[in-house]
Amino acid sequence: MSAPQDRIRLEGVARKFGATIAVYPTDLAVAPGEFVVILGPSGCGKTTTLRMIAGLERPSQGSIHINGKDVTRLRAGERDIAFVFQMFSLYPHMTVKENVAFTMLAQGLPATEAGRRAVDMLRRLGLERLAEARPGALSGGDQQRVALARALVRSPQAFLMDEPLGTLDGSLREEMRESLRDIHNRSGATTLLVTHDQEEAMSLADRIAVMKDGRLIQFDHPRTIYDSPANLFVADFVGSPGMNILRARREGEWIALAGLDLLLRVAEDGDVEGVTANKGPGGECRLGVRPENVLLSENGAPCVVEHTEALGSHNMLSLRMGEGFLKAWIPAGIRFNEGETVRVTFLPSGCRWFDGVSGEALPWRTLEAACRPTR
Repeated sequence: MSAPQDRIRLEGVARKFGATIAVYPTDLAVAPGEFVVILGPSGCGKTTTLRMIAGLERPSQGSIHINGKDVTRLRAGERDIAFVFQMFSLYPHMTVKENVAFTMLAQGLPATEAGRRAVDMLRRLGLERLAEARPGALSGGDQQRVALARALVRSPQAFLMDEPLGTLDGSLREEMRESLRDIHNRSGATTLLVTHDQEEAMSLADRIAVMKDGRLIQFDHPRTIYDSPANLFVADFVGSPGMNILRARREGEWIALAGLDLLLRVAEDGDVEGVTANKGPGGECRLGVRPENVLLSENGAPCVVEHTEALGSHNMLSLRMGEGFLKAWIPAGIRFNEGETVRVTFLPSGCRWFDGVSGEALPWRTLEAACRPTR
């Protein structure tokens, strides 16, 4: 019998609390060895989804499968998963080594082998110096890392993690992201992690499931989500900063942008008819463009420099265009003064289009390189 294609599969899984729908019917499949991140703002349903997979919440409808087995009605302890909570939970009377080894001992592993595996995991996470310390003597960050070590030392069907890096400071978060990814790559474990941090999601995930208001909005590779967001919410939420969004209107073969004296010409292979049918009242749509795809050009449209933020390898320009603003990345060696006028255009291949009413992505994506100022 061949192995199941999916390690974790959700089929129409939903959760209601009284009249409140926390998670709408959701389909999701995680392949063996895949690292999937569920990303979304607070209250979007991501943690509830993870808790249903873990067996800590019962779905109101739908089914959950782990390694091909329907586990919807099984208790958490019967699902062969390891769960790392946002708030760590360590036994205060045990040493760090004993905390990490505890689950293996409970499963019947000999004490010598459990201790060896615990020490090895602590070493891989840079915690071996703390092996004989007790949790009360550790910082919050070290306690969370010990909680991670306790989950990772097992070999379950899947690892489920709820904001595991949420209590760590910036430099330690970055270090732990690298450790998590390295351990995942070497172990071949299947991992499902929840976070509100889009940078964390982009750096860790093989695929990202973006949620909003209890709905799965987009499930794809990080680069695809960044380059081709499914709607305006994803365009704004993923990226730091999010996409620039401009109101746009078709005028013959050209696209006019509100607040910016620039016209963009539609490419011949652009899906013009499809877009025209989906645009909002008055023929409006929305243009999305990442800051790195805003280009300085002598022939571009004029904008006023409102603010410059130095970010090391590059500067972030905040440009005023009419009543709105535009973010642009420029090389660190280029400097402008506040109030100075610069001219910009857009990288055609970096333009994305959205429905003016629903905010959904439109297929009309390509433009000719010809972009001209209106005056």
